[in-house]
Amino acid sequence: MKTFINAIILGLFGAVAVTISFLFQWQTWVLFLAWVSYYLFGKSIKNSIPILIQIILGIVMGIAIQTSSKIFVDWFGSIGFQLAVFLFIGSLAFLTKIKGLNNIPAWFIGLIILFGAHPKIEIESMIVLLITIVAGFTFAWLNDTSLKIVSKNISKINR
Repeated sequence: MKTFINAIILGLFGAVAVTISFLFQWQTWVLFLAWVSYYLFGKSIKNSIPILIQIILGIVMGIAIQTSSKIFVDWFGSIGFQLAVFLFIGSLAFLTKIKGLNNIPAWFIGLIILFGAHPKIEIESMIVLLITIVAGFTFAWLNDTSLKIVSKNISKINR
């Protein structure tokens, strides 16, 4: 019975997430990648906030790579993009020494989102991307919290 109820909750939140994503024309895969990140990085708001920040910083890093690579291509030719990637990704060795910024996979999820989504580098596009990511974390939290409540109540009933 518990598995059946868990399936209903998971399916319901997944269906609502997809519906909202379609309604607002968000990239659904970005929403679900954020959802998965919530589960991979600790399943709590306390753990999710630093991860969310690092995902956002990964996006900013991706923007910096794109922007600087245009300059580097002018200066160094066809290796300009690789040089930008080398410099920014290499900087993670130092940045991850800072407390709260030490999760390299979270930085890379931000990079994956930016390079996978291919948004225009404009404020509006970045806000939509951020909203999509926050929505993914929120749906994951809602799903996880609902499952915990149901599990707790089923345990009380079965006593």
